[in-house]
Amino acid sequence: MGDTLSPLETVKSLISAIQGIQDGKKLTPKQLESNKKLSEKAVQYLDVQLVSRETLGKYWEKRTEQEQGTFVSLLRELFEVVAFPNSAKFFSELELKFGKTVEKKDLATVPLKVIHKEEGEVEIDFILKQSSQQWRVVDVVLDGVSMRTNLKTQFYKILKKKNYPELVRKMLKKLEEAKG
Repeated sequence: MGDTLSPLETVKSLISAIQGIQDGKKLTPKQLESNKKLSEKAVQYLDVQLVSRETLGKYWEKRTEQEQGTFVSLLRELFEVVAFPNSAKFFSELELKFGKTVEKKDLATVPLKVIHKEEGEVEIDFILKQSSQQWRVVDVVLDGVSMRTNLKTQFYKILKKKNYPELVRKMLKKLEEAKG
């Protein structure tokens, strides 16, 4: 990623990579390769390790180091294969209006108002954390709903009813379905 990007530049780079992702079942090998590269670029702007730790919460410490590594890889791949392509559809038809970035120590919030022709205005806050000189997105709050909290709620539901292997199984199934 080279030079240190500001929180705003980080969010703009993330959105730009996501917007380039093409959707459809009949993509050419070249388009698929391009999507893969854009998804891999986009995921660099996320702190997947921190998101993994936060979404598993109290269950994180109960996992072995290997299980933690596997979980981080799975979540990263879900962002690349499921979340980013879905977001590409969302961001493709929007007018973006960035608000003033608010920085407090190693945290920053980049507010974004998106205007959709049919849906109207949607407010999105990108929450970033700085580590090793890099700003990375650690949460996205869409109209007041936190992505991280949403994931945590889904994960906890499975972990309370079933167990960790069941959560991993469901994540793998979601990946397989997305890959077709």
